[in-house]
Amino acid sequence: MPESFFVLSKDYLELATDEITALAKMYDRFSKIKIISNLVIVQSKTNWNEISERATFVKISGQILRKMSGLFLDEENAGILKNAKSFVCRVINLSSNQFNIPELENSMGDMISKFSHAKVNLENPDITVYLIFTNNENFFGFSKKTKKRIRTKKTKKFPHELDWKLTRVMINLIGLEKGETVCDPFCGTGTTLLEAESMGIHGIGLDFDEKMCEIAKANIKVNGYNSKVIKSEFQELSKISDRFDGIVTDLPYGTSSKTSEKPQEILKKFFVCIPKRKRVAIMYKKEMDFNSKLKGLKKYHIYRHKSLTRTILIK
Repeated sequence: MPESFFVLSKDYLELATDEITALAKMYDRFSKIKIISNLVIVQSKTNWNEISERATFVKISGQILRKMSGLFLDEENAGILKNAKSFVCRVINLSSNQFNIPELENSMGDMISKFSHAKVNLENPDITVYLIFTNNENFFGFSKKTKKRIRTKKTKKFPHELDWKLTRVMINLIGLEKGETVCDPFCGTGTTLLEAESMGIHGIGLDFDEKMCEIAKANIKVNGYNSKVIKSEFQELSKISDRFDGIVTDLPYGTSSKTSEKPQEILKKFFVCIPKRKRVAIMYKKEMDFNSKLKGLKKYHIYRHKSLTRTILIK
Protein backbone atom coordinates (compact mmCIF):
# COMPACT_ATOMS: atom_id res chain seq x y z
CA MET A 1 0.00 0.00 0.00
CA PRO A 2 1.38 3.48 -0.85
CA GLU A 3 3.01 5.54 1.89
CA SER A 4 2.84 9.31 2.22
CA PHE A 5 4.93 11.62 4.37
CA PHE A 6 3.99 14.87 6.10
CA VAL A 7 6.53 17.17 7.75
CA LEU A 8 4.60 19.29 10.23
CA SER A 9 5.14 22.68 11.78
CA LYS A 10 6.21 22.31 15.40
CA ASP A 11 3.66 24.94 16.41
CA TYR A 12 0.79 23.05 18.07
CA LEU A 13 2.46 19.74 17.19
CA GLU A 14 -0.09 17.54 18.99
CA LEU A 15 -2.92 19.28 17.13
CA ALA A 16 -1.04 18.90 13.85
CA THR A 17 -0.34 15.17 14.23
CA ASP A 18 -3.89 14.44 15.39
CA GLU A 19 -5.25 16.39 12.41
CA ILE A 20 -3.27 14.28 9.92
CA THR A 21 -4.39 11.11 11.70
CA ALA A 22 -8.05 12.21 11.64
CA LEU A 23 -7.92 13.10 7.94
CA ALA A 24 -6.15 9.85 7.00
CA LYS A 25 -8.76 7.81 8.90
CA MET A 26 -11.59 9.88 7.41
CA TYR A 27 -10.49 9.06 3.86
CA ASP A 28 -9.43 5.47 4.62
CA ARG A 29 -10.31 3.92 7.98
CA PHE A 30 -7.70 1.21 7.43
CA SER A 31 -4.86 3.75 7.22
CA LYS A 32 -1.76 3.03 9.31
CA ILE A 33 -0.02 5.94 10.99
CA LYS A 34 3.59 6.24 12.15
CA ILE A 35 4.82 9.35 13.95
CA ILE A 36 8.51 10.27 14.17
CA SER A 37 8.75 13.64 15.92
CA ASN A 38 7.17 16.11 13.47
CA LEU A 39 7.22 13.59 10.61
CA VAL A 40 4.04 11.57 10.03
CA ILE A 41 4.09 8.53 7.74
CA VAL A 42 0.68 7.42 6.46
CA GLN A 43 0.17 4.06 4.79
CA SER A 44 -3.08 4.41 2.88
CA LYS A 45 -4.77 4.15 -0.49
CA THR A 46 -5.43 7.91 -0.24
CA ASN A 47 -3.19 10.18 -2.28
CA TRP A 48 -0.89 12.36 -0.15
CA ASN A 49 -2.07 15.56 -1.81
CA GLU A 50 -5.72 14.91 -0.89
CA ILE A 51 -4.76 14.91 2.78
CA SER A 52 -2.30 17.80 2.45
CA GLU A 53 -4.84 20.06 0.71
CA ARG A 54 -7.08 19.96 3.77
CA ALA A 55 -4.45 19.91 6.50
CA THR A 56 -3.47 23.10 8.32
CA PHE A 57 0.05 22.70 9.68
CA VAL A 58 1.79 20.70 6.92
CA LYS A 59 5.07 22.27 5.79
CA ILE A 60 6.18 19.59 3.29
CA SER A 61 4.39 16.50 2.00
CA GLY A 62 4.77 13.86 -0.66
CA GLN A 63 4.91 10.16 -1.48
CA ILE A 64 7.53 7.80 -0.11
CA LEU A 65 9.17 5.54 -2.69
CA ARG A 66 11.11 3.44 -0.21
CA LYS A 67 13.15 3.40 2.95
CA MET A 68 16.86 3.84 2.51
CA SER A 69 19.93 2.62 4.32
CA GLY A 70 22.05 5.16 2.50
CA LEU A 71 22.06 7.60 -0.39
CA PHE A 72 21.23 5.40 -3.35
CA LEU A 73 19.33 6.17 -6.53
CA ASP A 74 18.91 4.00 -9.61
CA GLU A 75 17.10 4.05 -12.93
CA GLU A 76 13.95 2.50 -11.44
CA ASN A 77 13.59 5.17 -8.75
CA ALA A 78 14.37 7.95 -11.21
CA GLY A 79 11.31 6.81 -13.19
CA ILE A 80 9.23 9.33 -11.30
CA LEU A 81 10.88 11.97 -13.51
CA LYS A 82 9.91 10.22 -16.76
CA ASN A 83 7.50 12.93 -17.91
CA ALA A 84 8.94 15.81 -15.87
CA LYS A 85 10.81 18.65 -17.51
CA SER A 86 12.39 19.91 -14.31
CA PHE A 87 13.26 18.77 -10.79
CA VAL A 88 15.00 19.83 -7.60
CA CYS A 89 16.54 17.81 -4.77
CA ARG A 90 15.91 18.62 -1.12
CA VAL A 91 17.30 17.09 2.07
CA ILE A 92 15.13 17.18 5.20
CA ASN A 93 17.20 16.49 8.28
CA LEU A 94 15.04 15.55 11.28
CA SER A 95 17.86 13.63 12.94
CA SER A 96 20.39 14.73 15.53
CA ASN A 97 23.21 14.23 13.01
CA GLN A 98 24.89 17.05 11.13
CA PHE A 99 25.06 16.90 7.32
CA ASN A 100 26.42 19.09 4.57
CA ILE A 101 22.99 19.58 3.06
CA PRO A 102 24.00 21.59 -0.07
CA GLU A 103 26.58 18.93 -0.92
CA LEU A 104 24.04 16.11 -0.49
CA GLU A 105 21.48 17.91 -2.62
CA ASN A 106 24.04 18.50 -5.37
CA SER A 107 25.11 14.83 -5.28
CA MET A 108 21.50 13.69 -5.56
CA GLY A 109 20.95 16.05 -8.48
CA ASP A 110 24.04 14.75 -10.29
CA MET A 111 22.90 11.12 -9.88
CA ILE A 112 19.35 11.84 -11.02
CA SER A 113 20.65 13.68 -14.08
CA LYS A 114 22.32 10.45 -15.21
CA PHE A 115 18.95 8.68 -15.45
CA SER A 116 16.70 11.53 -16.54
CA HIS A 117 16.36 14.21 -19.20
CA ALA A 118 14.80 16.61 -16.66
CA LYS A 119 16.72 19.75 -15.83
CA VAL A 120 17.35 21.23 -12.38
CA ASN A 121 15.00 24.10 -11.54
CA LEU A 122 15.45 25.58 -8.08
CA GLU A 123 12.46 27.93 -8.22
CA ASN A 124 9.49 26.11 -9.75
CA PRO A 125 10.25 22.42 -10.48
CA ASP A 126 7.74 19.85 -11.74
CA ILE A 127 9.08 17.29 -9.25
CA THR A 128 10.81 17.72 -5.89
CA VAL A 129 12.87 14.74 -4.77
CA TYR A 130 13.36 14.37 -1.01
CA LEU A 131 15.85 12.55 1.15
CA ILE A 132 14.51 12.53 4.71
CA PHE A 133 16.81 11.68 7.62
CA THR A 134 15.55 10.67 11.06
CA ASN A 135 17.53 9.15 13.91
CA ASN A 136 16.37 5.61 13.10
CA GLU A 137 15.23 5.54 9.47
CA ASN A 138 15.85 7.41 6.24
CA PHE A 139 13.30 7.84 3.46
CA PHE A 140 13.41 8.63 -0.23
CA GLY A 141 10.32 10.38 -1.59
CA PHE A 142 8.96 12.97 -3.97
CA SER A 143 6.15 15.44 -4.56
CA LYS A 144 4.70 16.95 -7.71
CA LYS A 145 3.98 20.61 -8.27
CA THR A 146 0.56 21.56 -6.89
CA LYS A 147 -1.60 24.65 -7.03
CA LYS A 148 -1.17 27.12 -4.20
CA ARG A 149 -4.09 27.17 -1.78
CA ILE A 150 -6.19 30.31 -2.25
CA ARG A 151 -7.10 31.95 1.03
CA THR A 152 -10.67 33.06 1.67
CA LYS A 153 -11.37 36.80 1.63
CA LYS A 154 -13.09 39.00 4.20
CA THR A 155 -14.72 42.37 3.61
CA LYS A 156 -14.44 43.12 7.32
CA LYS A 157 -12.62 41.55 10.24
CA PHE A 158 -13.08 41.71 14.00
CA PRO A 159 -10.38 41.88 16.72
CA HIS A 160 -11.55 38.75 18.57
CA GLU A 161 -12.59 36.60 15.60
CA LEU A 162 -11.60 32.95 15.47
CA ASP A 163 -8.14 32.21 14.03
CA TRP A 164 -8.60 30.57 10.62
CA LYS A 165 -5.90 27.94 11.18
CA LEU A 166 -7.42 26.76 14.45
CA THR A 167 -10.87 26.83 12.82
CA ARG A 168 -9.67 24.63 10.00
CA VAL A 169 -7.96 22.15 12.28
CA MET A 170 -11.11 21.83 14.43
CA ILE A 171 -13.19 21.04 11.34
CA ASN A 172 -10.65 18.39 10.35
CA LEU A 173 -10.36 16.89 13.83
CA ILE A 174 -14.06 15.98 13.87
CA GLY A 175 -13.76 14.46 10.40
CA LEU A 176 -16.37 16.41 8.47
CA GLU A 177 -16.42 15.26 4.85
CA LYS A 178 -17.24 17.07 1.61
CA GLY A 179 -20.98 17.50 1.27
CA GLU A 180 -21.62 17.42 5.01
CA THR A 181 -22.69 20.50 6.99
CA VAL A 182 -21.08 22.28 9.93
CA CYS A 183 -22.92 24.61 12.29
CA ASP A 184 -21.31 27.49 14.18
CA PRO A 185 -23.74 28.74 16.86
CA PHE A 186 -21.51 31.77 17.61
CA CYS A 187 -20.51 32.46 14.01
CA GLY A 188 -19.32 36.08 14.38
CA THR A 189 -17.71 37.21 11.11
CA GLY A 190 -18.13 33.75 9.58
CA THR A 191 -14.62 32.26 9.83
CA THR A 192 -15.90 28.72 10.42
CA LEU A 193 -18.30 28.95 7.49
CA LEU A 194 -15.61 30.27 5.14
CA GLU A 195 -13.06 27.59 6.05
CA ALA A 196 -15.69 24.87 5.79
CA GLU A 197 -16.83 25.96 2.33
CA SER A 198 -13.23 26.18 1.13
CA MET A 199 -13.09 22.43 1.84
CA GLY A 200 -16.42 21.61 0.18
CA ILE A 201 -18.37 21.50 3.46
CA HIS A 202 -21.67 23.37 3.81
CA GLY A 203 -22.17 25.83 6.67
CA ILE A 204 -24.91 27.21 8.90
CA GLY A 205 -24.12 30.07 11.27
CA LEU A 206 -26.08 31.44 14.20
CA ASP A 207 -25.46 34.73 15.99
CA PHE A 208 -27.68 36.88 18.18
CA ASP A 209 -25.86 40.06 17.08
CA GLU A 210 -27.42 41.44 13.90
CA LYS A 211 -24.25 43.37 13.05
CA MET A 212 -22.17 40.18 13.16
CA CYS A 213 -24.73 38.39 10.98
CA GLU A 214 -24.48 41.09 8.32
CA ILE A 215 -20.66 40.96 8.36
CA ALA A 216 -20.73 37.16 8.05
CA LYS A 217 -23.16 37.35 5.13
CA ALA A 218 -20.94 39.90 3.36
CA ASN A 219 -17.87 37.69 3.85
CA ILE A 220 -19.72 34.68 2.48
CA LYS A 221 -20.94 36.65 -0.54
CA VAL A 222 -17.53 38.06 -1.47
CA ASN A 223 -16.17 34.47 -1.73
CA GLY A 224 -19.13 33.26 -3.79
CA TYR A 225 -20.15 30.80 -1.06
CA ASN A 226 -23.61 29.66 -0.01
CA SER A 227 -23.53 29.21 3.78
CA LYS A 228 -26.64 30.29 5.65
CA VAL A 229 -26.54 32.81 8.50
CA ILE A 230 -29.43 33.05 10.97
CA LYS A 231 -29.92 35.77 13.58
CA SER A 232 -30.61 33.58 16.58
CA GLU A 233 -29.47 32.50 20.04
CA PHE A 234 -27.42 29.31 20.30
CA GLN A 235 -30.34 27.53 22.00
CA GLU A 236 -31.91 27.23 18.53
CA LEU A 237 -29.45 24.40 17.82
CA SER A 238 -31.98 21.77 18.87
CA LYS A 239 -34.54 23.08 16.36
CA ILE A 240 -32.19 22.76 13.39
CA SER A 241 -30.23 19.66 14.46
CA ASP A 242 -31.41 17.71 11.40
CA ARG A 243 -29.69 20.27 9.14
CA PHE A 244 -26.06 19.77 10.23
CA ASP A 245 -23.55 17.00 11.00
CA GLY A 246 -21.15 18.72 13.37
CA ILE A 247 -20.56 21.82 15.47
CA VAL A 248 -17.40 23.96 15.34
CA THR A 249 -17.32 27.20 17.31
CA ASP A 250 -15.38 29.64 19.45
CA LEU A 251 -17.26 30.56 22.61
CA PRO A 252 -17.41 34.36 23.04
CA TYR A 253 -15.65 35.80 26.05
CA GLY A 254 -14.61 39.15 27.53
CA THR A 255 -15.11 42.17 25.28
CA SER A 256 -16.08 39.90 22.35
CA SER A 257 -19.21 38.80 24.24
CA LYS A 258 -22.15 41.20 24.33
CA THR A 259 -24.30 39.04 26.57
CA SER A 260 -24.70 39.88 30.25
CA GLU A 261 -24.34 36.22 31.24
CA LYS A 262 -21.05 34.97 32.62
CA PRO A 263 -19.04 32.95 30.07
CA GLN A 264 -18.98 29.91 32.40
CA GLU A 265 -22.79 29.91 32.43
CA ILE A 266 -22.91 30.14 28.64
CA LEU A 267 -20.55 27.18 28.39
CA LYS A 268 -22.67 25.03 30.70
CA LYS A 269 -25.90 25.93 28.89
CA PHE A 270 -24.22 25.28 25.56
CA PHE A 271 -23.25 21.74 26.54
CA VAL A 272 -26.80 21.04 27.68
CA CYS A 273 -28.29 22.03 24.32
CA ILE A 274 -25.79 20.16 22.09
CA PRO A 275 -27.83 17.64 20.05
CA LYS A 276 -26.92 14.00 20.64
CA ARG A 277 -24.72 12.10 18.18
CA LYS A 278 -23.22 15.27 16.72
CA ARG A 279 -19.47 15.72 16.33
CA VAL A 280 -18.32 18.76 18.27
CA ALA A 281 -15.20 20.97 18.41
CA ILE A 282 -15.32 24.09 20.56
CA MET A 283 -12.78 26.63 21.70
CA TYR A 284 -13.04 28.65 24.89
CA LYS A 285 -10.90 30.46 27.42
CA LYS A 286 -9.12 27.92 29.62
CA GLU A 287 -10.24 29.69 32.80
CA MET A 288 -13.83 28.88 31.84
CA ASP A 289 -13.19 25.14 32.07
CA PHE A 290 -15.25 23.00 34.38
CA ASN A 291 -15.48 19.31 35.27
CA SER A 292 -17.71 17.90 32.55
CA LYS A 293 -19.29 14.45 32.63
CA LEU A 294 -19.27 14.21 28.83
CA LYS A 295 -17.41 11.14 27.57
CA GLY A 296 -14.99 10.85 24.69
CA LEU A 297 -13.41 14.24 25.15
CA LYS A 298 -9.94 15.39 24.18
CA LYS A 299 -8.57 18.79 25.11
CA TYR A 300 -5.78 20.86 23.64
CA HIS A 301 -4.44 23.95 25.38
CA ILE A 302 -3.37 26.78 23.05
CA TYR A 303 -1.12 29.34 24.71
CA ARG A 304 -1.65 32.80 23.17
CA HIS A 305 0.03 35.09 25.73
CA LYS A 306 0.60 35.19 29.49
CA SER A 307 -2.98 36.22 30.27
CA LEU A 308 -4.75 34.02 27.74
CA THR A 309 -4.72 30.31 27.06
CA ARG A 310 -7.41 28.84 24.86
CA THR A 311 -8.78 25.31 25.15
CA ILE A 312 -9.98 23.27 22.17
CA LEU A 313 -12.30 20.49 23.20
CA ILE A 314 -13.23 17.65 20.85
CA LYS A 315 -16.23 15.41 21.35
